[in-house]
Amino acid sequence: MNRADRAFAPAHPLAWGAALLAAASAQAQTASPPPVADGGALAPVVITGSGETEARWRGSASVDVVDGRELRDGRLQINLSEGLGRVPGLVIRNRENYAQDLQVSVRGAGSRATFGVRGVRLFVDGIPASAPDGSGQAANFPLGSADRIEVVRGPFASLYGASSGGAILLYTEDGRQPTEWRSGLALAGNGLWRLSTQLTGQTGDAQSPGWSYTLDTGRFETDGLRPQSAANRSTTNAKLSRAHEGGRTVLVFNRQTAFALDPQGLDRAQLNANPEQTTPQAIAFNTRKSVAQTQFGIAWDQALGGGHKIELMGYAGQRRVVQFQSIPPTAQNPATSPGAVIDLDRDYWGFNARWRLQREWQGGQLDLSAGLAADRQDDLRRGYNNYTGPAGAPTAIGVQGNLRRDETNRADTLDPYLRAAWVREALTLEGGLRHVNAEYRSSDRFLSNGNDSGEVSYSRTLPVVGARWQLAPQLQLFGSVGQGFETPTLNEASYRAGGASGLNTALNAARSRSAELGLRGRHTGGLWNATLFDIQTRDEIVVESSSGGRTVFTNAGRTARRGLELSAEQALGSEWLLSGAYTYLRARYEASADARFPAGNALPGVPAQQLYAQLAWSPAWAQAVGGVFTLEARHTGRVYVNDLNTDAAASHTLFALGARFEQVVGPWTWRQFVRVDNLTDRRHVGSVIVNDGNNRFFEPGAGRTLAAGVEFVRRF
Repeated sequence: MNRADRAFAPAHPLAWGAALLAAASAQAQTASPPPVADGGALAPVVITGSGETEARWRGSASVDVVDGRELRDGRLQINLSEGLGRVPGLVIRNRENYAQDLQVSVRGAGSRATFGVRGVRLFVDGIPASAPDGSGQAANFPLGSADRIEVVRGPFASLYGASSGGAILLYTEDGRQPTEWRSGLALAGNGLWRLSTQLTGQTGDAQSPGWSYTLDTGRFETDGLRPQSAANRSTTNAKLSRAHEGGRTVLVFNRQTAFALDPQGLDRAQLNANPEQTTPQAIAFNTRKSVAQTQFGIAWDQALGGGHKIELMGYAGQRRVVQFQSIPPTAQNPATSPGAVIDLDRDYWGFNARWRLQREWQGGQLDLSAGLAADRQDDLRRGYNNYTGPAGAPTAIGVQGNLRRDETNRADTLDPYLRAAWVREALTLEGGLRHVNAEYRSSDRFLSNGNDSGEVSYSRTLPVVGARWQLAPQLQLFGSVGQGFETPTLNEASYRAGGASGLNTALNAARSRSAELGLRGRHTGGLWNATLFDIQTRDEIVVESSSGGRTVFTNAGRTARRGLELSAEQALGSEWLLSGAYTYLRARYEASADARFPAGNALPGVPAQQLYAQLAWSPAWAQAVGGVFTLEARHTGRVYVNDLNTDAAASHTLFALGARFEQVVGPWTWRQFVRVDNLTDRRHVGSVIVNDGNNRFFEPGAGRTLAAGVEFVRRF
């Protein structure tokens, strides 16, 4: 249930929530420690998640959990950015460009990504939505059937593998009895609409339950904020699960198809003149992207007796991407150019096997595990000119022309890991170790522009330790330290400087040391958290040069990310709930011999300050119809667009008003919402394209936008 709904169901449930919180607090003071939550810091090992509030309270990691109703209620349910504003340390911004996905970073990790997600690991029901090389997409997150999202920050995120500056994990609902059918329609400006349906249930009966099932299918379309930004996406997500004696089996399936025009960014002059325009190059070349992805997964776990357990997970999928860029034909003349049409055909698979032991030891609960994770991606990558005829006088542009690239890229990872946790009432000690092994290979078949074949490997052991101390019944001190390791993606390792052939073996993986120290507390009607963090990185991966579709990456000395995260929620009487999150992040280049990355400069793509606040109100007169009214404020500080800090997107504050209602009539439940985003119609930059080679850094945000929706729920 949404946080506001927990406070504002009929008959003053805020008082009920306070009583329950007090009861939980009393139980925490008197009961023996519960088992460590299933999965702990390694939840994606199997297709289950922690789901245990008390276990998270007793852990030493920074983990925020947003439940599914909070992600959906009063929202369009299209972008992951809609419902995660209250998570501190997380930057997740809508580019208003569905050809490039969301801009996502955690404590500054991943901020360099110009498209997709880098440096932050993504999982859906335990299956990676990030490729073995660290690149990922959030577009296939099934928000309509989400049970919850967990956002992991700090040193413990490294236990998810390389390129884990943070981790975002979505878990879908399990079907239960009675069967529930939901269908929803949402509408907004710029021709946007979303239609979705979810069906959940369970075969058998209460005495002999059978398979639980969840089916989620939906489609959305939009004309886009600017010319050349129309998009559509269709998704289907299905899950089957069944408990058996001492274990559980889970099957998952995901299918996504999408098409999006690409409006690209604006330069400073274009932004100042008219932020609603699209650069002429995007229209002339009809820049666009199409995606089709299909994925299957299976998980199985079995208790062996004596506290021992085996957990196994495997998955496989196929992804196809075709993208047309706006690189001028003359810029594709050099023999080393890969062209301006990307044609990617990817097959991928992986498995994770884990042994686990849980038992009482020395007055506490001991949880030991050891496992092996392996992932592979095979990319058939072709490139074509985006024109026909001679480059100086093309007969057509924005079309597929001659072949310019034809190669197979492969990434393999094989990571053994260990984890241990010991939990008592007043103390938690936990730690882990993961040895990262990543190998990249490229086999070039298009040799007229040089041989880009080659191989490179990356390897490092990542330790992390943490502790939690109970200072008072409802006050805790926690902290952790560990190491991180970010490997380049296959795309980033593709090219050497100066047009030389072969993989960029001179490009190192970034190495980091991370530490955090925090206080958290809870009391009747509220909870809060305050965390200090420090991240020191060597060999930061940055852009060295970009021209003709060939981007070369290099390493840039040392960087430091230091900051403060605050979050809280507090009931104000029986009708009001206030929640908020604040992040201060000082991300800087600290030492670099390269003048392109001056020491003292801010890392681009990272706001120094970010604030989210929501005030929810459910007056007594509206509680009969489940009425909740919300006022939100989101502040984003100034964001530099490049390493030289020559320009920046200005800071801005946006407000939103929302109202939602719910009525129950027999077996039917009716939900409605209306919402106004950017209430003051503030002109602002929604996100930036870091280090764009054409200086088109700015992606304008939406003006005042009205959205409304309705959902019908039937239980039988």
